[in-house]
Amino acid sequence: MTEIEASRTAAEAFAAGFRLRDVVVRELDARWPAGAGGLDEVCRHSLLPAGKLFRPCLLLASAQAVGGDPMSVLPAAVAAEFGHVGSLIHDDIIDADAVRRGRPAAHRKYGADEAIVAGDLLFFSLFECLAECRERGVPADRVVTAVAAIARAGTDLCRGQSLEARLTGCRVFEVGPYLEMVRLKTAALFRAACEVGGILGGAGPAELASLVSYANHLGVAFQVHDDLLAYTGDADSAGKAPTSDVRNGRPVLPVILAHRAADRPTRREIEDCLSGRTDPAEALAVLASILREAGAIDDSLALAARHADAAVAALDALPPGEGRDLLAEFVARALAALPGPETGPATGSKRGPQAGSEAGAATTTAGNRLG
Repeated sequence: MTEIEASRTAAEAFAAGFRLRDVVVRELDARWPAGAGGLDEVCRHSLLPAGKLFRPCLLLASAQAVGGDPMSVLPAAVAAEFGHVGSLIHDDIIDADAVRRGRPAAHRKYGADEAIVAGDLLFFSLFECLAECRERGVPADRVVTAVAAIARAGTDLCRGQSLEARLTGCRVFEVGPYLEMVRLKTAALFRAACEVGGILGGAGPAELASLVSYANHLGVAFQVHDDLLAYTGDADSAGKAPTSDVRNGRPVLPVILAHRAADRPTRREIEDCLSGRTDPAEALAVLASILREAGAIDDSLALAARHADAAVAALDALPPGEGRDLLAEFVARALAALPGPETGPATGSKRGPQAGSEAGAATTTAGNRLG
């Protein structure tokens, strides 16, 4: 493929991705109309205006990539967003975050009790939507298999949330547990979206394995991207307060890498920033400086890039076409908000021998564990 052809393919996939997103937005708006009260109002507030809609678009693209009709699985795509947003509603309560997607979090506007039930409603609505695919011509056995995949993802999500809670505030600065949490929590809904799209679209075993591998790697790259936003000057893209992780004492990947590479005084400084004894905004500024100096932002970017490359490589088992191109484009979009290594806020980082070798070895080992 020539450079011009590759550029045209990427542009076409980018445009197709926006078309899929528009279809999902219209479907969400139709299912949760404005003006409704009670729980419907809480759900609409949380769903619209919509976020990136990666998961529903991944589901539609996965179905298309294996020869399925995206419109026949549209209810399942909406279901993927219900599951994601329901988990965000509950996440915001656990983390005491006041803002989500630039507006008050559901529990801050409607109260925790109402928000919890609204999240539950979205989870149950998910299964109702999934069943609608049968009415659009999807064979019943595929729908049943898709339900099982969603249930597995929900189980992983819960276990990932529990692991994150155990890691928070306990001063465990290890890459392995962090990546296991990401695999269970973040990657779970990516896996579900791609696997369900493949199942409903009629994928064979090799194609399903390809989609699951793609989703696992994309989930890691996406979460590392999310972790870095607070430290790269683009926190608005995260949809939550930039101080959330610091305020909750949550050691994310760049912090873990910096801690591993640091001398004893710097380690104590990092731990103090996550202790809750320092103003979150001040702690964030201190941590950002430490991460840049240690090269931890670049090391995190490198790990994200390795998983992004692995995600794209996993697509080789799928037949060429717009669906596969879309999935490849989603990888680029997931990392688009971040500077490349040695650029942006990470420019000028000065790594000592320990930072360059120990943190690099940590990311390589961690990447191999998930590979």
